[in-house]
Amino acid sequence: MTISNQMIIDTLNMFVFLAVELTLLFLLISYIVGVLQEYIPPSKIQTILSSKNGKGYIVAGFLGAITPFCSCSTIPFLKGLLRANAGFGTMMVFLFASPLLNPIIIGLFAVTFGLEVTIFYFTVALGVSIVAGYSLEKLGFEKYIKAEAYIEPQSEGCNTGCSAKVKPENKWMKIWKSTLSDFKKVLPYLIGGIALGSMIYGFMPTEFVAHVASKENPFAIPIAAVIGIPLYIRAEAVIPLSAALAAKGMGLGAVMSLIIGSAGASLTEVILLKSIFKGKMIIAFLVVILTMAVGAGYLYSYMF
Repeated sequence: MTISNQMIIDTLNMFVFLAVELTLLFLLISYIVGVLQEYIPPSKIQTILSSKNGKGYIVAGFLGAITPFCSCSTIPFLKGLLRANAGFGTMMVFLFASPLLNPIIIGLFAVTFGLEVTIFYFTVALGVSIVAGYSLEKLGFEKYIKAEAYIEPQSEGCNTGCSAKVKPENKWMKIWKSTLSDFKKVLPYLIGGIALGSMIYGFMPTEFVAHVASKENPFAIPIAAVIGIPLYIRAEAVIPLSAALAAKGMGLGAVMSLIIGSAGASLTEVILLKSIFKGKMIIAFLVVILTMAVGAGYLYSYMF
């Protein structure tokens, strides 16, 4: 058997393995999240954060962790929090924590990298989100919210599924239908990430990755963080991609940095944030994500 044939076989094997494993995991986690949302809907989260008057930082972090939002879908919810008069600090904690700690990322992280790495990631992301939200509030960054962000547009709201209770429906079947609907939406990203990760695993020379992004290269971590932000990849895609890079010799510190940069912020999200925040607040947001990504990468390399 030639080397090229072996590479093709390795790539296909990895693709099938990841596709089956991550599909089952996504469906399971999404269904569990759907059950949670039956009892803790977005309106309830808004009420909880609003009643805390800016002091429920830990609550905001954990609420962010049970909401399956990517960095872009957090923005409409953030606008809802603004109009519900939630505390600025808690809103910022939610903005940072929600895309980084959503259940899909945590579940894929645990299966792909193990429990120890997942606990480290969760602790760092939650801790930095809380500290950043508290600090930005105390530094007076609330003044950088645009006045028009508080205005309720007539057409704003959930257009599908929010008021669709035209007839009684089995709650568990409704959650399953919602899970399948979400899965169909992310399937292209999931398959794309798995395909790219599989090709990296099968074809990218290990020596190249080890030379450019191994733990011996001190600049690999900040480079991975900076690359991660414009490289907007959903969690469903970035985890298998990162796993392939790690298998090829990329240091886990750099992998951690890449995941936080790509999941925590994106060019698309920054554009959406411009409708809510002034320039200085957007800069502060990017500084927090970059600092978290680089800090987590170096801290992981030091500890493990």
